[in-house]
Amino acid sequence: MTIKDVAREAGVSIKTVSRVLNNERYVGAETRDRVLAVVERLNFRPSAAARSLAGGKSLQIALICDNPSPYYVYEMQLGVRDRCVRQGVRMLSQPYDRASPSLLGDIDALISAAHVDGLILTPPVSDHDALLDRLRERGTPFVRVSPGTCADGSDAVFIDNERAAAEMAEHLLALGHRRIGMIAGHPVYATSAQRTRGFLGALARAGITPEPGLLRTGTFDFASGAAEATALLALPEPPSAIFAASDDMAAGALATAHRLGVKVPEQLSIAGFDDTALAPVVWPALTTVRQPVRELGYAAADLLFAATPGGERRQIAHSLIVRESTGPARG
Repeated sequence: MTIKDVAREAGVSIKTVSRVLNNERYVGAETRDRVLAVVERLNFRPSAAARSLAGGKSLQIALICDNPSPYYVYEMQLGVRDRCVRQGVRMLSQPYDRASPSLLGDIDALISAAHVDGLILTPPVSDHDALLDRLRERGTPFVRVSPGTCADGSDAVFIDNERAAAEMAEHLLALGHRRIGMIAGHPVYATSAQRTRGFLGALARAGITPEPGLLRTGTFDFASGAAEATALLALPEPPSAIFAASDDMAAGALATAHRLGVKVPEQLSIAGFDDTALAPVVWPALTTVRQPVRELGYAAADLLFAATPGGERRQIAHSLIVRESTGPARG
């Protein structure tokens, strides 16, 4: 099956089919839909080798991850892959340690060996200044996911982390909670500061300044959530609610509550952030903020494939998901 067959069946020129396959502009919606329907019906798959030779590109992009949550990484991979499939591009997914002294060299080697056409950088790598400078020097396109700032004019996709955390605090306040503990995320992630700022801002607007002992710092994983929840519940006056800045940490807090015989939500409300696949299957199911990670990945790839990249910022909507792990304050 060739591009000529697709053009004949769709009743258009070969050039029009090429434009549709490359997601170029100047093709009407009706024509684009007709061509795509023929492509699907004929199960047409463009030759990657031919397209690479014609366009001088490898038709490969790389997703760079450094995240302790397998749920986050998996959803991000799905979103990027979905957009790559539409584009006829292969996705390479590489885990890296942001703190590694060999990070720049490792990514340099990846670009040189695989000849990737661009990179998608997830946090905290998306805020690695030296890496961003190196990519600009090389002229390698990149899109940043959830960066701390976008003042450098790079393409980025994100949610409003500050507002999302504020909404969770407001939910807990509406349930009557006034002594609320927080387990913040790893300090190297810009999203950690954003969520903490949103949480504390909402409490301040309610006239509440939590004592320092109620503010803990984790590392976005189950173990740190369990450890910090243990510290919170050991306070002379423990909190009536805990907001963890990730579902993995919230699950750790839940496990600690169960181990200590603290009933959730009757004695303690626990809330998370992300709405990963973990959130609805723990007991009780987690109240959380839905960060649409898959949509973020799709949008990041979409920006990378854009014909005219350069400083576009795309915000994806979040939502508050209320489940059984939060309830009215005791007493």
